[in-house]
Amino acid sequence: MEKTIGWHFDNSYVRLPSIMYSDISLNPVRSPKLVLLNEAVAVSLGLDAQALQREEGVAILAGNKIPEGGEPIAQAYAGHQFGHFNMLGDGRALLYGEHITPQQERYDIALKGSGRTPYSRGGDGRAALGPMLREYIMSEAMFALGIPTSRSLAVVATGEMIMRETELPGAIVTRVASSHLRVGTFQYAAQWGTDEELQRLADYALERHFSADTGTQNRYLYLLKEVMKKQASLIAQWQLVGFIHGVMNTDNMTISGETIDYGPCAFMDTYDPATVFSSIDRQGRYAYGNQPNIGGWNLTRLAETLLPFIHDDQEEAIQLAQDTLQQYPHFYVENWLKGMRAKLGIFNEEQEDVQLIEGLLQLMQQYEADYTNTFIALTFEQMEDTPLMNASGFQEWHQKWTERLARQQQTKEMSQQLMRQHNPAVIPRNHRVEEALEAAVERDDYRVMNNLLKVLAQPYAHTKEQQEYAALPEPSNQPYRTFCGT
Repeated sequence: MEKTIGWHFDNSYVRLPSIMYSDISLNPVRSPKLVLLNEAVAVSLGLDAQALQREEGVAILAGNKIPEGGEPIAQAYAGHQFGHFNMLGDGRALLYGEHITPQQERYDIALKGSGRTPYSRGGDGRAALGPMLREYIMSEAMFALGIPTSRSLAVVATGEMIMRETELPGAIVTRVASSHLRVGTFQYAAQWGTDEELQRLADYALERHFSADTGTQNRYLYLLKEVMKKQASLIAQWQLVGFIHGVMNTDNMTISGETIDYGPCAFMDTYDPATVFSSIDRQGRYAYGNQPNIGGWNLTRLAETLLPFIHDDQEEAIQLAQDTLQQYPHFYVENWLKGMRAKLGIFNEEQEDVQLIEGLLQLMQQYEADYTNTFIALTFEQMEDTPLMNASGFQEWHQKWTERLARQQQTKEMSQQLMRQHNPAVIPRNHRVEEALEAAVERDDYRVMNNLLKVLAQPYAHTKEQQEYAALPEPSNQPYRTFCGT
């Protein structure tokens, strides 16, 4: 029966030096139950969704049975966690291998919450149902928003309880990603591998994610620049929708430029650059407004690992890397400004646009306006529903914006259409996510979650059904907090 699922593995990562991973045995669970299957992802992978729901399919998704062609490993990597360097690795995950789709695309198929590995560092290697469902919701929301991301194929309840602060139901999520190569993967190879092993990793990353033919360019400087461009684009897209990753450690920054590891992440309601949701980010290192700079900091850590291959002379290598990294702010701002102009219906470029955009953000922060809903109100000319309507300075700003739109060739209707395409009607509001998780975890009721997922699947549709999901939570004296789920 398994062959009917459609797996087609070709595992290139295990052909890297053995220091980069550990072969592992499965840690079977007692009574797995499929609670969510992403049929759209299954179809995109060329898999039979119905076969995945049968006993053998669920056994694979639960880590009880290796799919044909799979070679389960735990990847080794390191990382700067809140600025402190640590040896890490897949402590509660396994990689079955790389599935090749009918379109010849290569995707990692990984299980998270699948049990202990050599990198578990005293942990049980398991995951709770709530955080795995959160990853499913968030990754699907990001995909629908058009932001590069890993995706979730399925969530399986293990039928076992795990101990955190209290007993919680266990679960495993099947994550699909272009790869799990991280900045931390390079840091690990640089710290504990040989130069040859590190160079093989760099060559592998080039081959897998970028053009292997770099022309006359320095291929390792080219690798750094391409990763930098992808991350500048990704983080700009996070900022544009108010997404806060929450744990931007170097082990959570991919070489592919995909969002990965949806731990203490959340979307911002009231606009404030200092917004932090993660319970462990007590200093605000990964606050919303800090994310672009942290991206640059992480890229610098990647550059450090590549120095031996950028140039034989270390000083020359450092200079070349610095010259490349100095372009990061330009790439980031270019992406962010392009997105912000679109959110305001602006097609062309004027130098004063930066002042116009920053003026709006300052008003939003001063009057505690909701980030997403403010742009929706501007799109549909419904500012009377926002705190800005009677705010000092807003009418002046609105006049400048109106004049700015009048100076471009496109019509007002064209501007509004551009805004509709770049201002989501809905985001996974924190209170809605918690509502869905509580129903699923506490009452085994997935209707709330399925309704939420349906609404989030078309964030730019602007339907009547989405309006209730755009509503803000009731005021609370307690700040919203997220947890890493480990």
